[in-house]
Amino acid sequence: MNLEEFTQSHAPTESEDGFRKTNNRLLEIPVDGTVMIKAGSMIGYTGEMTFTGKSSAEGGLTGFVKEAVTSEGTPIMEAEGSGRLYVADRGKKVQILDLDPDESISVNGNDILGFGSTVDYEINTIGSLSEAAAGGLTNVYLTGPGQVAISTHGDPLVMTPPVVTDPDATVAWSTNLSPSFRTNKMIEIGQTSGETIQMEFTGSNGFVVIQPHEEGSQL
Repeated sequence: MNLEEFTQSHAPTESEDGFRKTNNRLLEIPVDGTVMIKAGSMIGYTGEMTFTGKSSAEGGLTGFVKEAVTSEGTPIMEAEGSGRLYVADRGKKVQILDLDPDESISVNGNDILGFGSTVDYEINTIGSLSEAAAGGLTNVYLTGPGQVAISTHGDPLVMTPPVVTDPDATVAWSTNLSPSFRTNKMIEIGQTSGETIQMEFTGSNGFVVIQPHEEGSQL
């Protein structure tokens, strides 16, 4: 195609309001005030905006960030201003969720992409693994109403507990679930299995979202 055809076919089609996927891997957010996004996810914007890393939940309503959540710090930042914001994360697919009032979801810190200013949030670590590993898994607990965008490597699979998952492939779960960590020390042909630490979700209600990719050990 010639240059004019290229620019026209790939130009954004602006939405009136709300989060929108411009394609499967790129999220458009109309901003008039503030919105929270994953740190480092901004790839472009129109209008006027500023970006601030968050060490407290000033942009939320009741959320807070616990001290020393990870060695890498808080995984979100606040975008403030007016215009169109475009965010993406390493070519991962974008999933948009609409949370009703008091509806909640827990999202792996690696997989949160953005959420609206009406969504309450809390950043925390889960799973004290003692001898298995130092620290835990950084998660963002989100409560509606409002829109939430998460990112996944490929198409996600949503499972009903009881289920055991790899922490590096676990994207999100309903907040009525309290996962526990366990270790698998089985030896296979003189070597470890590579699946030493696992997340276990029990009960019969709720959901767990996994992806066909391991992010890389966080633990």
